[in-house]
Amino acid sequence: MRGSPLRILIVGAGIAGLAVARALRMAGFRPDVTDKLPPGESHETGLYLPGNAARALHRLDLHDPVRPLGHVVHRQRFLDAAGEPLCEVDLDSLWAGVGECRALPRAELHRVLLTGAGGAVRHGAEVRSLDLLPAGIGVTFVDGTSAEYDLVIGADGPRSSVRTLAALGGPPRPAGQVVYRTVLRDAPPVTEWTALLGQRSGFLMVPIGAGRLHCYADEAGTEKPADPVARLREVFGSYGSPVPEVLDAVQWVHVGVTDEVELGRWHRGRVLLVGDAAHATAPTLSQGAAMALEDAVVLAESLTAAGSVEAALTAYESRRRPRTRWVSDRTRDRNRTRDVSPALRDPLLRGRGGRIFGEHYRLLLGPL
Repeated sequence: MRGSPLRILIVGAGIAGLAVARALRMAGFRPDVTDKLPPGESHETGLYLPGNAARALHRLDLHDPVRPLGHVVHRQRFLDAAGEPLCEVDLDSLWAGVGECRALPRAELHRVLLTGAGGAVRHGAEVRSLDLLPAGIGVTFVDGTSAEYDLVIGADGPRSSVRTLAALGGPPRPAGQVVYRTVLRDAPPVTEWTALLGQRSGFLMVPIGAGRLHCYADEAGTEKPADPVARLREVFGSYGSPVPEVLDAVQWVHVGVTDEVELGRWHRGRVLLVGDAAHATAPTLSQGAAMALEDAVVLAESLTAAGSVEAALTAYESRRRPRTRWVSDRTRDRNRTRDVSPALRDPLLRGRGGRIFGEHYRLLLGPL
């Protein structure tokens, strides 16, 4: 169906939605993109892209505009809560032949994707209803306007309204993690990806370019604290250096509760879910953006190769399921180690941690 005049609507203008728009434009389609939120800058946070994300960006012909951004990450250092070494992962070796790992501001990746998607997003357009018609989808927006499409793609995150309106699933379930994110300028010198592991908690720091440091922390829980900065210092203030120095520099923090989405199917009729709307997991493996970018590449290929929308969606889901299931399963595997007493866990990680953590990405090294 390459270049066919399909009327396509993408709901959601985050990483997943814009990546899909970019991939479809490269294949000759001209999708509409809407987002219920007004345009504007979100909280300044960082993003770590593993090698498979870089490969997907190559396929989207966006590697060159991303390459000057952020900081290339060559290895991951894991420390115990006191700051003593546990293990390392050689990322250049792990992702050899796939792509380089990079940490950068989320907003900078978003700008690259927005430009690549053509730049046109209809903001403030919230979908009120979806009507599954014999040969399409009737879409009505909250403002009363309506349109008919051949394909509607829900890229509206773990709390997807498209998922609910299309009867593909209900609310996400809590993953049991409270996560804290912030970006520091003029922070204590941290020159590489460094994570300190406690019991049921962890603190990660990684440079994202231009003297900025992305900090991510998580703890077990299902509710946001009333004072996130105070809670961050309470939980992690006793961690080893440089965490106390980093905490002293924290002025604000974005806090959220992570969600998981696991569905029996991702499409119904001509409505499809992509990205976190279809397969959200806890951010433990840093695969949220990578999976969204891969989704975009495979969906465009599936629509191009298939003879009908229905056949394309079936082919897309069959290709993507094994990789997203792997990420979900390996995320749970790694998170289970958080519940183990450091007295038992840390000797294991000092002996085999690099191999164990590297194994979590094995399937993702292969082709899409």
